Amino acid sequence: MLQIDGLTWTLTIGLVLGLLALDLILAAARPHKVGFGEAVAWSIGYILVAVAFGVWLTLAHGGDFGQQYFAGYIVEKSLSVDNLFVFVIIMSTFAVPEEHQHKVLTFGIVVALIMRGIFIALGATLLSLFSFMFLLFGLLLIYTGVQLFRHRDEDPDVENNVVVRTARRLLPLSTEYDGGKLFTRLEGKRVGTPLVVVLLAIGGIDLLFALDSIPAVFGVTDEPYLVFAANAFALLGLRALYFLVKGLLDRLVYLSAGLAVILGFIGIKLILHWAHVDISESVPEISTPVSLAVIIGILVVVTVASLLKTRNDPSAKAHPGSLRGSRPESEED
Repeated sequence: MLQIDGLTWTLTIGLVLGLLALDLILAAARPHKVGFGEAVAWSIGYILVAVAFGVWLTLAHGGDFGQQYFAGYIVEKSLSVDNLFVFVIIMSTFAVPEEHQHKVLTFGIVVALIMRGIFIALGATLLSLFSFMFLLFGLLLIYTGVQLFRHRDEDPDVENNVVVRTARRLLPLSTEYDGGKLFTRLEGKRVGTPLVVVLLAIGGIDLLFALDSIPAVFGVTDEPYLVFAANAFALLGLRALYFLVKGLLDRLVYLSAGLAVILGFIGIKLILHWAHVDISESVPEISTPVSLAVIIGILVVVTVASLLKTRNDPSAKAHPGSLRGSRPESEED
């Protein structure tokens, strides 16, 4: 079992909060369109921070925990690409000005970290109390993977998100942006700008992603510290990655199918672990190195196949996938 003292927890959380604060300060102080060079620099910087943390963890606590962290980080990084897809859809659906997308993304990352922190605490507590939670998490991931694969060529209906519908019904909203303000005055009344709806939409989407990603990372490590670190460092680089690859996302046509397979694989791994602990030690388990190899292998195959597909068929377009599928047109009217 990984032994992490209070000081290490404090320093790790402090590092994450410090990087988040830096992002927020830069977004508020200088709203601007993020260029390719800036996005590359930030992306490399965040990856180096994540790798440096993994190297320290390996040296301080052993190679096994280092492997678990890197496996969790890769799982969360790959799942976070689906976040990017949906962020692109939200930005285009609500026509968010480019100079304010930096602020919106940083807010999204803050909310995602809070959501994941809550679910990590709940998940760790449940797993420590009830071993059958590994079975339930495994079944949840398999179900999610099947649904994602079935609807892999669809987009989530952002406008019909329950949070967005509720906000439109309950809040007085304007139809125009007022710079980067959340609220403005319209005919003497204080009303929310579309930016309020955008932030609520991202918060609602983050909640759904947390429901999938936390069980997924618990599938490669049951150490709460590693689960938190893998999530935090994967999400911190999300803003820069958005500006770096948003023009390339349309080419990853098989990504949703690949993520569905990864979720199903981790679900099977969790069920085998439950059976090994609760039924019989003769039931085989999937080791962390094997998990890491399978996940990386799937991502490589998916990426190469996607690029070949779009090169041969330029009209092919990627979709983030949907867990429920699109509503029939008759329901939309």
